[in-house]
This record gives sequence, structure tokens and C-alpha cells, in this order.
Amino acid sequence: MGFTMGLNLLLLLAMVATNILSLYHLSSTIQSKPPSPPPVPDHLIQQLSTIRATINHLTSLRPPTSKPSSSTPSDLLLYTRFSPIASSCKDNPILLHTYMNYTPFSPCPDDSQLAEDLILRGCHPLPRRRCFSKTPPSLPPPLPSDPFSPLPEKTAILNHYPCRTKTFSCFAGLKPEMGFDVRIEKSRFLTYRTDLDLPIPQLIQLAKSANSVIRLGLDIGGGTGTFAAQMKLRSNATVVTTTMNLGAPYSEAAAVRGLVALHAPLQQRLPVFDGTMDLVRCGHAVNRWIPVTAMEFLFFDVDRVLRGGGYLLLDRFFSKKSDLDKVYAPLIGKLGYKKVKWAVANKGDASGIKNGEVYLTALLQKPLVRSSSK
Repeated sequence: MGFTMGLNLLLLLAMVATNILSLYHLSSTIQSKPPSPPPVPDHLIQQLSTIRATINHLTSLRPPTSKPSSSTPSDLLLYTRFSPIASSCKDNPILLHTYMNYTPFSPCPDDSQLAEDLILRGCHPLPRRRCFSKTPPSLPPPLPSDPFSPLPEKTAILNHYPCRTKTFSCFAGLKPEMGFDVRIEKSRFLTYRTDLDLPIPQLIQLAKSANSVIRLGLDIGGGTGTFAAQMKLRSNATVVTTTMNLGAPYSEAAAVRGLVALHAPLQQRLPVFDGTMDLVRCGHAVNRWIPVTAMEFLFFDVDRVLRGGGYLLLDRFFSKKSDLDKVYAPLIGKLGYKKVKWAVANKGDASGIKNGEVYLTALLQKPLVRSSSK
């Protein structure tokens, strides 16, 4: 209540100052009666600009109407003094204030779902916090030599996830495609069943036949990291996985398998340097639900991180058949990549049949040298 009254008082003073300055300028103009209106003095323009900026700033600090009793958390104000906040954060002030409303130098709130809600709304990177994250009470076992060994329990805190027993094995029993059943995952990316499959041994062989090599890679939306695990075993390649948890411990599962999982949303600029990747894979997370313009920016960001001669693997990208022909194929064609593989097949599940959807698996090679644009 006191904070709101203070803001109202400051706003009133700012408006009074604006009126006084305007009257001053008007009276000086009437007394002198020049033949033409004189220019507004620079100092008045600067003062008016300062007042406008102050009013806008004070208005932005006004507590939201849906939560009138809240105020800006002190640590959020402190953090903004020395580090920028992502522009989309201001569009979600209630979530941001809730996230930053904690007790400094104490255990962090159990709010990983809130953090992901903010990230998915574009508030990324999140502001740093001065609190202690919760960790398991026991030391972890050594990293497994085989990333397909059973996921060790009690190596991650899973209390905030919906699975009843709060264990990796609980998630393994839900849906096989979630990636938590390592017995199923062990054969993934290794066998050829349809034209949509590109087994890793074949991928490695294609690169060798082109006098290329796959050493470093990025798997966008890679879940529990199975593609990275297979590449590590089959070719000693290092593949980093980007993932969001979205109600299941994908990041935690990748970590206990000895893999690096980057907690990063699709809309974020890929967190690796230009021209450093030999391979970028886009799995199920990259599909027709992404707005076309956003997807175009994503593909050109992939081009940024790929070295010349590197590969983009679209693994079962799905869209409507008509959209693939009219929208996505031309969009992919803008990259100017060589088509090493391009396979299309009907998406046979209920959604695919209803919406006329198809899968696309494509392996595309970036030119080694590009001609300069005219």
C-alpha cells in the first residue's frame, strides 16, 4: 500500500512539473511576440524528456492489478543494476517477481517448473539468484563406462515430477518413446527399418566417403541424450544435447549417463560458437508447430554453428504434406545445402492420418565454400 501511494505522489509531482514548464514556455512566447515561434530551448527539451522517462519508469514499477499487494523483489532490483534482463521477462512480471521473491543466502525454492514456464515464455537467460540449490544428500557413483547401463536411482531429486514413485524407473514404465528405458534406447539409431531411418553407422560412413569427419555435434531437443550416447560409443564423437524437462527429468537422466545436457529452449540462440560443429541434429522437437519465421531463424542459426562441409540432420521432421512442398522444402532450400538424403513417408498415427501429415528425414551438407553475395 505504501509503495503504491509513493508512486502516485511521484507521478503527481512529475505532472505538475510538466505543466509548470509548459506555462513558462508559453508565457515567454506571448511576452516577446516574435514574428515566428522560437525553437524550444534545449534545456527544456531535456527536462521534459527526463520527466517522460521518469513517468514511464514509475509506471512500469506499478504492481500488477491482479496482484496489487506485491512489490518488486529486492534481489531483482539489485540484479538489474549490473546485468540485463531478457526483454520478454517484463511481459511476465508476476511470474518473474514470484521467481525472484526468495530469501537470499538460504535454500532455493523448489520452483523448477516456474523457471521453465518463464524460459518457455522467452525470459531466458533467467536472472541469477543468491540461494543454494537442492542436491541429493549422497555422493554420486562414478560415471558409467556404458551410457546404456541402468540409470542409478537417488542420484537426482525428482520430488517435483508427477511420476508416483519419483524414480527413473517410474518414468521408464510410462511410455517407451520418452527415452528412460535404457534397454529400448540401446538399439535406437542403429537399425534400418524404413527409409526414414539413418543409422549412425551409415551416417559415419557417409561422412567418411565424403572425406569428412564427425567429431563434435549438437542434438537439438535430444531428450535423455540417447543420440549423443550412441555417437560417443560408435565414433567417439562428443555431442551436446539441448533439452527442456517439460514434466520429466530429461536433463537429470542425460547427466547421470555421463552426457552434457544444456537446459535451453528452441527460441534461444544456439549456445556454441560460429563454425565449430560438424553435425547438428534436429529431432521431434523441431516440427510444424514452430512458427515458420522462427524456424527460419533456427535453421540459419544452425548454419552459423556448422563448419563448412558439416551436416544438418532432420530426423523425422513432421508437417502437413502440402506444407512440406510449399513451405518447408523451399525454406530448407534457402540454406543451399547438398541433399545427401531426402526421404518422405506418411505419418501413420491418428494425428498424421487426420491432418495429412508426413515425416521427413533429411541429411544435408553445408557447402565448404560459399560464393560471395552480390
